Amino acid sequence: MSLFVDTSVWSLALRRDAPDPAREVGALVRAIEAGETIVTTGLVLQELLQGLSGPKARDQIVDRFSAVPVLVPDRNDHIDAAELRNRCRRSGAQIGTIDALLAQLCIRHELTMLTADSDFSRIADRSALRLWKPA
Repeated sequence: MSLFVDTSVWSLALRRDAPDPAREVGALVRAIEAGETIVTTGLVLQELLQGLSGPKARDQIVDRFSAVPVLVPDRNDHIDAAELRNRCRRSGAQIGTIDALLAQLCIRHELTMLTADSDFSRIADRSALRLWKPA
C-alpha cells in the first residue's frame, strides 16, 4: 500500500515532547519500518515548517523529509480539486481548499491517506478517496 501522510499525523509523530500514542502514528511507524511507499506534497511540508519554532527544528524536518517523494500538483489536479470541493459543498459538507487538493492528489495517484483529521472522512464519503483504517 502506498500512503499519503497528512500534516495531522506528521505533526503528532514529530512532536518535541513525546510522540503521540495515536493509532495513526503507530501506523506511520509500522509503514516506515516495513519500507512501504510514503509520499507527501509541498503543502504538507510547508504546514509542518510553519508550525515550528527555531532553525534546529526546521533543519530536522527538512532533513527527515528529504527522502520522502513529493507529489507536485498540476493544473488538472487544481481543476479536479475545485470540482471535488464544489461537489462536497453541494452535498452539505464544507471542506477547505487545501484539503480538497490533498484528497485529489490521493485519488489521482491511488494513494491511501493516513490522517487524524476527521474532515477527510466527509470527503471520502463523497468521493473515491481511500482512508487508512485500523486493522
